[in-house]
Amino acid sequence: MLHGLDRAYERLTELAVAALNEREPERLWPLLAEAVTALCGGETLIYKLDDWSEDKGTLGMSPAAAAALGRLGDASLGVLRSGYPFAHHYAAGLGRAPVTARRLAGRAWPVSETAQVLADSLDLDQVLALPLPGTVAPITGCLVYRSGTDFTDDHVRIAERAQPLLAAVEQQRRLLEQWRRLSAAAGEPAESAADCALTPRELTVLLLLADALTADAIGRRLGISARTVHKHVENIYRKLGTRDRLGTVLHAQRLGLVPTPGQATPGQARPRKGPAAGKTRGQRLRPPGTVADRDEQ
Repeated sequence: MLHGLDRAYERLTELAVAALNEREPERLWPLLAEAVTALCGGETLIYKLDDWSEDKGTLGMSPAAAAALGRLGDASLGVLRSGYPFAHHYAAGLGRAPVTARRLAGRAWPVSETAQVLADSLDLDQVLALPLPGTVAPITGCLVYRSGTDFTDDHVRIAERAQPLLAAVEQQRRLLEQWRRLSAAAGEPAESAADCALTPRELTVLLLLADALTADAIGRRLGISARTVHKHVENIYRKLGTRDRLGTVLHAQRLGLVPTPGQATPGQARPRKGPAAGKTRGQRLRPPGTVADRDEQ
């Protein structure tokens, strides 16, 4: 089985390379979902990347799972979306380690309402939770499903190894979507990026350079080392024909690759000066924790 684990880790590395060279953000999670499902010994997978409750939140899933879940009534969907038994476990601050429903709930799992709905709708009875590390919502990440015996220790180890990759790709997806909004607003950045031969990873590093982040901060944001960040920066300098950070950012702004000073990044509100329109000084502005704030978590 050791050889099997080594091969699985190699596959994760190959998957990381493929994902970080993908230019279309909407393709990233479907690419991950197919591979992670197989590596973790599952048959299908559902992922969620935003706040998720019994009645709202965006889900991604395989076509087979989507068709089956589309036939469920609201009550059954609510049961599945409640995330039993994982939601309470992760919300209690017990870490973000992958765990199976059987191990977490014990004998209560097979007789639970969630297990019954899964069996009736998808003919599945085992679930492995693979949350994104560092997230705030109880379950942000993947739920991998299979039928028959529970997931093995090796499957859980592979899931643990996959967590940093999933987190890095999710951060990449968010930055690429941010850049796409900028492209749509400016009209030409996509062509400029292609002309400069910037890779998707280099584009995301460039966006963070424009935010005045240090190499260490960029590395923490993207889940890579500062040394790797410096290599990306060197490639950006070479491709843009620049020699330093300031010159690079200014040139990228002229090309429309990054926002110019005072330009709000698409999807973000411009900072207000003084009280909001229509509000008195005694009224509170929108507090932290709104949708806009959570999107940056």
